[in-house]
Amino acid sequence: MFKDSIVNGMAGLRFVSGLIEVSAALLMLYFGTVQKAVMINAGLALVGPTVLILVTTLGLIGMADKLEFWRMLVVMGGVGLILWGVRG
Repeated sequence: MFKDSIVNGMAGLRFVSGLIEVSAALLMLYFGTVQKAVMINAGLALVGPTVLILVTTLGLIGMADKLEFWRMLVVMGGVGLILWGVRG
């Protein structure tokens, strides 16, 4: 039962993230200027990494009984390296 709620939470976060992305695309089309599109895109820069961290954290919580602690640290370190690598 607990695992199902973890999966539902992970999927729900990804679903909300997708809705935010689609809404942003529609707003870009609505405003129709490059300046507004860049501003909207800048706002999305916060959504992606936040969702990545939250979904990964939920996944690790769901696997906590099967995964050794050091392996969880390796996964979180990998997420950290991804964020560090794309920070511009």
